[in-house]
Amino acid sequence: MKYLSKLFAYGKPLWVVFVPFILCSILYTLFGLFNFTLLVPLFDVLFSKEMPQAPQIPTFSFTIGYLNDIFYYYFLSIAQQHGKTHALLFVCSIIIVSVLLTNVFLFLSIRIIEYLRATIIENLRQDLFQKIINLHLGYFSEQRKGDLIARISADSLELEAVVTNTMRIIKEPFKLVGFFLALFLISAELTLFSIFFIPLAGGIVAWLVSKLRHQTDLGQKTFGNMITIVEEAIGALRIIKAFQGQQYIASKFYTENHNYGNVIRKTANTREMASPVSEFLGVLVVSGILLYGGSLVLSGETNLTASQFVTYIILFSQVMQPAKTIAGAYSTLQRGFSAAERVFSILDTPEEVTNQLNAKEIKGFEKSIEFRNVSFKYNTQWVLKNISFTIQKGETLALVGETGSGKSTIADLIPRFYDVQEGEILIDGINIKDINKESLLELIGIVSQEPILFNDTIYNNIAFANPKATPSTVEEAAKIAFAHDFIMQSEQGYQTSIGDRGMKLAGGQRQRLTIARAVLKNPALLILDEATSALDNESEKIVQVALESLMQNRTSLVIAHRLSTVQKADRIIVLKQGEIVEIGSHQELIAKENGYYKKLHTIQQS
Repeated sequence: MKYLSKLFAYGKPLWVVFVPFILCSILYTLFGLFNFTLLVPLFDVLFSKEMPQAPQIPTFSFTIGYLNDIFYYYFLSIAQQHGKTHALLFVCSIIIVSVLLTNVFLFLSIRIIEYLRATIIENLRQDLFQKIINLHLGYFSEQRKGDLIARISADSLELEAVVTNTMRIIKEPFKLVGFFLALFLISAELTLFSIFFIPLAGGIVAWLVSKLRHQTDLGQKTFGNMITIVEEAIGALRIIKAFQGQQYIASKFYTENHNYGNVIRKTANTREMASPVSEFLGVLVVSGILLYGGSLVLSGETNLTASQFVTYIILFSQVMQPAKTIAGAYSTLQRGFSAAERVFSILDTPEEVTNQLNAKEIKGFEKSIEFRNVSFKYNTQWVLKNISFTIQKGETLALVGETGSGKSTIADLIPRFYDVQEGEILIDGINIKDINKESLLELIGIVSQEPILFNDTIYNNIAFANPKATPSTVEEAAKIAFAHDFIMQSEQGYQTSIGDRGMKLAGGQRQRLTIARAVLKNPALLILDEATSALDNESEKIVQVALESLMQNRTSLVIAHRLSTVQKADRIIVLKQGEIVEIGSHQELIAKENGYYKKLHTIQQS
């Protein structure tokens, strides 16, 4: 229940919805009750041999009693003056109008529910997606993409049912209370007798609900596992086919799919059990009332007339409908609450990398970027240990070392994808934690090992760096990245769609588009993270020329495994197990006897 207030907060201002909804629900209940109370005069017309004398016209007042009295005045007046047939016609006409108004207000209440449901889920899903793309990268290293996709898709749909069923639970008690008030007015004795059975029905429904909640939690976790397998299989389809792993992946999917099917069947069995159980309990209660009340009427121990007793039975049979609706809505809510828990676990996740109060805006940097005694760990093991170095403006600094030595971690710390645990990173003497994140990222352009492209046109992928770019500036950026020629040879030039992750292009072409994107941003600091390591020799040469063009007169941080690509760097930092072991130019490091860089260079040469 704690998630309801959070969920409905996405529908504010709620009074605009709730006031007309409550009004429509009350009017729907009143007119619905009126339909059944008209059964008494209807039965009197059909079965009574004589009609009572019409009373005096009642005095006006804002009470239900006045409406009842005014109806009976006209009803009996018509019966006395024009006969039973006209009285019957009068009652039927009132019933038709009352039923029409009942359904009008029912329709309006449903419209309000649907409007609120669509508004809440739209705002929630938008907030959820915004939260996901704003969370720090460390969060995603502990999560499965398929499970996150399931939360933003399937779990969001479950929350639609939460909104709808919550509104039903608000509406149906009006109907339930109204029916019981009418039943008390007809016969308090029979109504008190019937209430005895309600705790029994409530206990059975509560047991079903608790069982349903457990099954729903299990089902949603299993569904997330299944989506994860699908997402991984589609992303690795080439490898799966190459190693003939279709059967292995299919068997994994079969296991999760079969588990999910079993959970769904059990959940459906439990959920659908509520309806027949409540139906049986309802018939049991009605039968008891029919037996008890019928014996009172037959023995003359009650003031109930036959028409009132029949109306009471019909009215009580309708009491079970809102009770069943509330029970069904509450059982469905349990499934929704499990989804809400999964969704709000993301929304409630604190953002570890945030702007501090009075964070400074910067437009560029004039002197240097400094790492001062920086240490960093992802979980418990330190990845960087007391790292200190400076990147001077206009300098090209390279990071080399074995896999896992901390090169990419250094690159991720500058744009604050993570925050350091010890030490500080300074830009012109200002700690980057004191700099506005958005202005910090404006300074940085990144070209990564894997070309990250979107399923869109070539033009939009380049212009992603600057949505305000003109076609001429996009084209100029492509020329600098040596991408213009192959773009113009494509079917639709810059408007060619490149497919999912740019799979319609060759590896070198994809990387040149990411370089063009970086050129268009014109960053003060360029980070190249293994930008050519995944390319063949011919593509690497072309891309390397494009990168050198991009790096001219620009501060650059280059991460590389291939030492041949960093020989022109002003300085090279050599890392080993998270520590700096050597710093110098290529020539200086090669000249060191028994140097670690020289050892790496010799291995790659051989």
